[in-house]
Amino acid sequence: MSLVQEAATQTAQRPLVRAAGLVKEFRRAKRIAGRLGGLRTFLSREHDVIRAVDDVSFDIGNGELVGYLGPNGAGKSTTIKMLTGILTPTGGTVSVAGKDPSRERKANALNIGVVFGQRSQLWWDLPLRESFRAVRDLYGVPLREGDQRQRELVELLDMEDFLDAPVRQLSLGQRMRGDLAAAMLYQPRLLFLDEPTVGLDLVAKQRIREFVAHENAERGTTVVLTTHDLEDVEQLCRRIVLIDHGRVLYDGALSELMAQYAPHRDLVVTLAEPADVTVAGAEQVGREGPVVTLRFRSDQVRAPEVIATVTAAHAVVDLSVVEPRLEAVIGRIYTQRGLPVGPG
Repeated sequence: MSLVQEAATQTAQRPLVRAAGLVKEFRRAKRIAGRLGGLRTFLSREHDVIRAVDDVSFDIGNGELVGYLGPNGAGKSTTIKMLTGILTPTGGTVSVAGKDPSRERKANALNIGVVFGQRSQLWWDLPLRESFRAVRDLYGVPLREGDQRQRELVELLDMEDFLDAPVRQLSLGQRMRGDLAAAMLYQPRLLFLDEPTVGLDLVAKQRIREFVAHENAERGTTVVLTTHDLEDVEQLCRRIVLIDHGRVLYDGALSELMAQYAPHRDLVVTLAEPADVTVAGAEQVGREGPVVTLRFRSDQVRAPEVIATVTAAHAVVDLSVVEPRLEAVIGRIYTQRGLPVGPG
């Protein structure tokens, strides 16, 4: 192997994102009770130190699609702002494609795309087509390459009908598709998505999810997703990083988290005649007329075995296996730690 090939292999194997002992603190002036010029409280010269991110460490490899989750105030947005170079860490180190985001902001910007669900990077009064042209010029995308990439994105996101409409006239779903296209025009290696489906209807959400999955699978774009819509995570992510109060609670496969906190499955069976059902390794937890619900641990008995036992002993009209939802699992973790369950 040549030195060039060896260097290229090492670069590919190196984590695209690396955070080690990452800390971010903010200073906030104390409010002192009293009266000053008619005001009931006033700010002192003393400060409280708020630690928003506290010793966070993780690596993200090339081509991963990672959900970065936690309740409001957990430190998600602060972490993303350090990875994008908007904020400088108080302590620890962070690198994106081998670069320090806050010290090499221009070089880092060429490697990343960022989409915030409630903020647009498009020019409000310009037609969407002109916003795309401005982004291409800003990032120095060659004309022929830019034209080809824009055509591909317009087709993938079905934007042809509103390319010449001013951004201010677009619906939320159309604008979000425009923001996604703008973030991917210059083909960044890493895409940060912050609440990309917030406020969208079901059809628009699914279109966004399919696009993100396509860019990850077909182009190898690494994606970091923060969202309160856990259906986004269920459909897209194989790995999640769960944080609370600035600390990592869990970092690993989504399937392992579900197995740890929700090992049970429910088999809902509609029988031809009402009856109780007995199956080794399963418990009957409900019965309404001919509809029986059996609960079993998927790590101890397989669903086909339970189904085979039921169908051998009873005439079955219908049946379905109900998988646990990520929302319920995350809610359980938050509840155990005394955290608010909703997106809040």
